Amino acid sequence: MILFTALSCSVLSQNFDYQAPVDAYGNPDINGIWQALGTAHWDLETHESRAGPIWELGAVGAIPGGVGVVEGGEIPYTADGLQKKLENQENWLELDPVVRCYMPGIPRANYMPYPFQIFQTNINILFAYQFASTSRNVFMNRPDYEAQILTVMGHNLGHWEGQSLVITTTDQYDWTWFDHSGNHHSEALTVTEKFTPVGPNTLWYQAEIDDPETYTRPWRISMPLYRRLERDMRLVEFKCQEFSEEIIYGHLRQSEESSAALKEIRENIQSN
Repeated sequence: MILFTALSCSVLSQNFDYQAPVDAYGNPDINGIWQALGTAHWDLETHESRAGPIWELGAVGAIPGGVGVVEGGEIPYTADGLQKKLENQENWLELDPVVRCYMPGIPRANYMPYPFQIFQTNINILFAYQFASTSRNVFMNRPDYEAQILTVMGHNLGHWEGQSLVITTTDQYDWTWFDHSGNHHSEALTVTEKFTPVGPNTLWYQAEIDDPETYTRPWRISMPLYRRLERDMRLVEFKCQEFSEEIIYGHLRQSEESSAALKEIRENIQSN
């Protein structure tokens, strides 16, 4: 196990010497469609397999176990932050915003089980995510540009550090989560991401999470992102609102009894 880990780290460190092709502006070219593998979208921390929320789906609806992507292994919550996380996890199917087709926020959008596409210029870099047709605009030439309001996908300012695209994201609403396990943040959140090409079809993704209202110290996640290589690969529209209408608006539907009563009232009005 020690030898395997050492070899893995050695290979990874060698890959950081990779020099990506450059775009028309002389920056590393990371244009393309990318996707994460793994189980981080279920839980950023190492977790066991467990039953899914819908027993009728059996094994295909179960939650697979996985190795965590949190550096150091554990998210350093404050006592209150941990209590809220446990409450979220207990009621995640009801409370998780993405179940309702809300935009996932940062960093979650990058490791959901859906592809996303990067379009880069020297002025802006656009991320287009398949889930909920989400997008984010990264300003590359406005380091002093301040957010006007809070948004779901945050205020994104980027720059290049050698081979790495570095993005600082602030001013996100506090109701986005990091995964299905209820890991959360406050509006004080700052996310600093690095996208580093380590091969022609691989980016190494790192995100530092800093939120003194929720955690005792900053912490980081890291994982690879892989280029989708299928012929004619493209993002397929996934406007999921129609699949969550019952969850969001079902309580507003009239019952059979109230519908019958309204029908009787209308008939009485028309007859008179």
